[in-house]
Amino acid sequence: MSTTTDLTPAAHAGGSATRTGGRSVRRTRFTSTRGGRFLISAILPVVILILWQVTTMLGIFTVGQLPSPAMVWVAFIDLIERGLLGPYIAISVQRVLIGFAIGATLGLIFGAIVGLAKIWDFFFGSTFGAIRAVPSLAWVPLLLLWLKIGEESKITLIAIGAFFPVYTTVAAALRHVDKQLVEAGRAFGLSGFTLFSTVQLPAVVPSVISGLRLALAQSWLFLVAAELIASSAGLGFLLLDSQNNGRTDRVILAIILLAVFGKTTDALLGLFEKWAVRRWA
Repeated sequence: MSTTTDLTPAAHAGGSATRTGGRSVRRTRFTSTRGGRFLISAILPVVILILWQVTTMLGIFTVGQLPSPAMVWVAFIDLIERGLLGPYIAISVQRVLIGFAIGATLGLIFGAIVGLAKIWDFFFGSTFGAIRAVPSLAWVPLLLLWLKIGEESKITLIAIGAFFPVYTTVAAALRHVDKQLVEAGRAFGLSGFTLFSTVQLPAVVPSVISGLRLALAQSWLFLVAAELIASSAGLGFLLLDSQNNGRTDRVILAIILLAVFGKTTDALLGLFEKWAVRRWA
């Protein structure tokens, strides 16, 4: 009798743990599926959209301050029918991709040089650190004087924005590669580029990808800075032109489009990250 009584609480505890474990397993399975992750990630945007609609229906803000989602949708359709939105999106995406490619490539090269040799860290480090502190808008007047109002000035500004996140991330990651790992590679006769590509690069792949994602986000930020000041097309130009014309619906539309395309390009880079980690890390 006493034995049965003593085991009962343990049995109840075990059952409780089993039930708790079952809920944990179910939650894990739900978040491990693509559909489950999509549903969770869609909750906050839907809540924001509902709150946006409710505030406009209650008249908390004027139409000039916050137009309704329907008005923004109408502005979206109107720009498509006018044949403006497609070219604006295309030119902005093109500028970002070209500027990002140039800036990220240079960032990888200089980051590797500085990270692998202290002498180059002393040579480049302080100068690049000072240039990095210059705000993006401060470059615009100089680039306009040098390169005029054209694609070169905008792409150069975006490349500057993309360069520093990659440069700093790669340089820091290479400096902190496990020295024992490097020595083991040298013990197997590896040196120079072979040592870098076989041992050091795989060790810093996650950090490199993180730098690339930061650089891509910076590229979109610097795009807006370039197009707000010196452009006749693009999403940044749409922002400024809509502000001058009092079209808040188009301003919000441009912000939403920048968010969507920024997130889309980041997601594509995330897919590359998974492949790169499997391939090299």
